[in-house]
Amino acid sequence: MKFGLFFELSVPRPLSRHNEQLAIFNAFEQARLADQLCFDHLWVVEHHFLEEYSHSSAPEVVLTAMAMQTERIRIGHGAVVCVPGINHPVRIAERCAMLDILSKGRLEVATARSSTWTELGGFGGSPDITKASWDEYVHAIPQMWMQDSFSWEGVTFSMPERNVIPKPYQDPHPPLWVAVTTPGTEMDAAERGMGCLGVSAGSFASQEQTVKRYRQAVRNCRPVGKLINSQVAGMNFMYCHEDRKQAAAVGLEMVRNFNYLNTHQLWSREVYPTSAYRTLGNLAPGKGAKAPDDPRVDKGVPEGVTIGNPADLIAAIKMWEGTGVDSINFVLNAVETIRQKDVLESLSLFAREVMPAFKLPAKAAGEAA
Repeated sequence: MKFGLFFELSVPRPLSRHNEQLAIFNAFEQARLADQLCFDHLWVVEHHFLEEYSHSSAPEVVLTAMAMQTERIRIGHGAVVCVPGINHPVRIAERCAMLDILSKGRLEVATARSSTWTELGGFGGSPDITKASWDEYVHAIPQMWMQDSFSWEGVTFSMPERNVIPKPYQDPHPPLWVAVTTPGTEMDAAERGMGCLGVSAGSFASQEQTVKRYRQAVRNCRPVGKLINSQVAGMNFMYCHEDRKQAAAVGLEMVRNFNYLNTHQLWSREVYPTSAYRTLGNLAPGKGAKAPDDPRVDKGVPEGVTIGNPADLIAAIKMWEGTGVDSINFVLNAVETIRQKDVLESLSLFAREVMPAFKLPAKAAGEAA
C-alpha cells in the first residue's frame, strides 16, 4: 500500500488574505513532513470560484513550491481541468513538463472535466462538450511530450505544427491518471491506460466493484501514451490519535465541515440538464443504516473512515486494501478545523504506528522487487 496526501486548500471564513496564506503555508509544512516521513504522494486539486471549499486555482504554482521543499515524495497534479476556456492543452503540457523538470521527475498528472456549474459557468463552459474535450486533451498531451513536431485538428481544439517545449524530465512522460467521482469513469481511465484516481468517498462494495471493472478493462486498453498506469487510488479522511474518543471528536468535526461545503456546490446536473453528467459527482453514498437523529446519541466513526487510534486505522486500511486499491490519499484538514500542531502530530503518529503494518522493510522490499 502507498499513502499520499490530498489537498483541497480550503479556507475558513472570513475569507481574508491572511486566512488564505495560512491555509497554503500550513499545507507546505504538512508536505515537508510527509516527505520526511516517507509518504508516497502529494496531490493538489484544481478548482475555481469555490469559496471556502477549495482555493486551489493555481495548483501548478503550489506544487512547484512543494517540489522545491521536498526531496523524494511524488508530486500529484490532480486533477487538471481539461475544458476549453479554463485550460488549453498546450498550456497543460508546457506547465506539467516544467513541473516535472523542477521536481526532478517526480510528477504524476491526473485529468478531469469539472462537475460544478459554479466553475464551468464562470468560464462560459458548456457541460455538453466536456467529455469530448477531455478525451481530445488526454490523447493529445502525451503526444506533445513525445513528439518534436505536433499538430492537431479536432472538435474542441486545433493547432498548427509546433514543437511543444519543454519536454518532461521523465521518459517517455509522467504517469497519467483520471479523477474518478462517479461510476463509469473508471472505465474511461482503464480503456486509455490511465490510473484510476478516486476523489470521492464510497462504500467497500462500490470500491471493490470499481476496482474489478477497472482491472478487467485495463488489460485490454489502448493507451493514450507509451506508459500504461494501472494503479487504483482511493481517497479518505485521516486523523490519528492515541485516544480513540479524542480522535473521533476532532476528526469527525473535520469530516462534517468538508461534507457540508462539498454538498453546497452547484453541480452541473442540478442546473444544466445534460446526458453528459448522468450522476452527481463528489457526493458520498450512504454507509449502512441511517444513524439516529438524536444529537445525544454518539454516532461514532463510519466504517472505513481512517479516524481513530493506530489500531483503528490499521483495521480500516486493511479493509480498503482488501478491495484491491493500490494506495490511499488522505484529506488531513478542512477549513482549518484541526489545529496545525495536531495535524502534524497525527501525521507523525500515523507514520510511526500505522505505516509499518503496510510497508516492507528496505531489505525485504529490495528482494521483492
